[in-house]
Amino acid sequence: MNENNNFLSKEDYEEPCCPLKMDINKTVMSIPVGRVLAKLDEHLSRNDYVSAENLLNYWHEEAKIGEDIRGELTILNEKVGIYRKTQKMEKCFSAINESLSLVQNSEFENTVTKGTTFLNCATGYCDFDRYDDALPLYRRAAEVFEKYLNKPDYRLGGLYNNTAVCLMNLKKYDESRELFQKALKIMPNLPNSEGEMATSYCNMADLEAAEKGMEGAEEKINEYLEKAEELLNTPSLPRDGDYAYICEKCAGTFGYYGFFMTERELLNRAREIYERN
Repeated sequence: MNENNNFLSKEDYEEPCCPLKMDINKTVMSIPVGRVLAKLDEHLSRNDYVSAENLLNYWHEEAKIGEDIRGELTILNEKVGIYRKTQKMEKCFSAINESLSLVQNSEFENTVTKGTTFLNCATGYCDFDRYDDALPLYRRAAEVFEKYLNKPDYRLGGLYNNTAVCLMNLKKYDESRELFQKALKIMPNLPNSEGEMATSYCNMADLEAAEKGMEGAEEKINEYLEKAEELLNTPSLPRDGDYAYICEKCAGTFGYYGFFMTERELLNRAREIYERN
């Protein structure tokens, strides 16, 4: 799954930037992270969160038994994403606390995984309106990503977009707008990024409404939603689980501002993809 869903990509768990420091005298029974994430994607492509959670619970225990710290952190990151999307607040906060404790291990110093963990935990807080708790974690994620990621990168664009949403809810409108624009500068340089760009434009419509009120922001809202709809209709954009999730996410925004036909169309697209998978 992509970074806007806040699940790890292959690059996160393989850690290309800075290899982990391993204790050669310690026997670690590593879990098969690649296969676990592939199976997780299968469940999520069908919107099957029950099976996804069961899968993660099983491999979380296996990682702990095998003392596979890196595998455990990967699973915890995925758990935060699952629990926030299924609105299981207590479980989400528990996974956040475990993740933040584990990532302090010296093995994760100067790694992209550390930044990804901060990003995922911050987004988990945001989904339950804990914006003051989220913002410092977004700042820490930015320090890591801007230092170690090659630009452009989906994860950096996703970070800017999610941080901008947090800032918007804290009424820091100018800083929020600046980060949305930074995200939109990154995404056109990446393949199949139209869905992420559409999400940014939907968020920017919310920003205008929050700052100026519905009437004062009407022109900008319409402009941004027209751009979002055009991007979501990009013929070359893969109609997969990621696309279905983005359609669901954007549909609510279109409906809120009175674009009911577009809302229904996007929800139908998502439903058809989940049923096909």
